[in-house]
Amino acid sequence: METKPVSNRMYALLILFDMHTNYYCNAIDGISDDDAQQRLNTKANHIAWLAGSLVQERYELANIFGLTLKAEADDLFKDHKGIQDTAKYPSLAAYEKDWKKITPILREKLVNATEEQLDKVLEYPGMSFPVFEMVSFDIYREANCIGQIALWRRLLGYDAIKYM
Repeated sequence: METKPVSNRMYALLILFDMHTNYYCNAIDGISDDDAQQRLNTKANHIAWLAGSLVQERYELANIFGLTLKAEADDLFKDHKGIQDTAKYPSLAAYEKDWKKITPILREKLVNATEEQLDKVLEYPGMSFPVFEMVSFDIYREANCIGQIALWRRLLGYDAIKYM
């Protein structure tokens, strides 16, 4: 996929965004929905939470650029909710469907983001930062969460994630 962003600052981030788009699907590939909710007697976030939170963040990032879209599992993740011990999380197939829905929409917003949009300061209780920093953090976080899913794959006895 060719990447010619309006803002030069976005070039490397878009390359990572595209890589994560494929890695996400590879990371969750073949994992049963029962295994996706295993925590192996730890307090670690399970695959279903990690996968859903990644979908949620792509929707939230798209909304920063003026959209009003919601992920199917918005109620489980809105307001940056942590893992809920008693919740039954959606299937990985449902997450993947939502991921594939939001990804091209968000990618278009990122490619066409202007310097003015990227410099806009977001205000949250106790903190503020430009949109560019939020995009940067979210793309960093995607790598982190995909890596956690990759580790869970191995802990649960699945083959390693495929990067090709």
